[in-house]
Amino acid sequence: MNFAVLVFPGTWSDRDCLYVLRDGLGQQASPVWHKEPDLSAFDAVVIPGGFSYGDHLRCGAIARFSPVMEAVVRHADAGKPVIGICNGFQILCESHLLPGALMRNDSLQFRCMDTHLRIDNPHTMFTSAGSAGQVLRVPISHGEGNYYADADTIARLEDERRVVFRYVTPAGGQTAAANPNGSLNNIAGIINERGNVLGMMPHPERAGDALTGGTDGLVIFRSMIESALAVAG
Repeated sequence: MNFAVLVFPGTWSDRDCLYVLRDGLGQQASPVWHKEPDLSAFDAVVIPGGFSYGDHLRCGAIARFSPVMEAVVRHADAGKPVIGICNGFQILCESHLLPGALMRNDSLQFRCMDTHLRIDNPHTMFTSAGSAGQVLRVPISHGEGNYYADADTIARLEDERRVVFRYVTPAGGQTAAANPNGSLNNIAGIINERGNVLGMMPHPERAGDALTGGTDGLVIFRSMIESALAVAG
């Protein structure tokens, strides 16, 4: 599988993503500069974390207008997978590829810590290598990860099972104490209606090697690879 890992001015998780995809999972993966207008050679797109354009205006607001994002929209419209991680999730919301917005953490503090995520929908191309209710330990590193959307949008996400990850306790309980940023309904990751665009605030690439603390994040990338192989036949 050939992954494009986007790089904006201020991106810093691109090398972590490249390492996990290439060295950990044996896939093809290339850094793609934000001015690239064509992603047709790639099977999947990763929008990594960081501080694109220094988070000026608001997180992801300027990156949304980079030339590569037009190519990302075409890629998504073609049904190909897109994953936005942390700042990538913010960029996807700014680009209207996903609904809602990421606001300042309710603590008003930057949070860098391990969190526990429960897989609430294992029937997606990003979770199929996991199981319903499975709890993954994946770190966060953000100041604006508080997911918000209007009540109708939240209801639609819930009804359509588009909330794929939630912040929970290690035992899988959905509690206020397990929510590190104040996200509505403990939401940690959502997909679009078609199911091929995922936005998540936690960093699966930081949970992709036992030497750095764990491999739970590989479930997401393995799901993408296995789903692509299943489609290919």
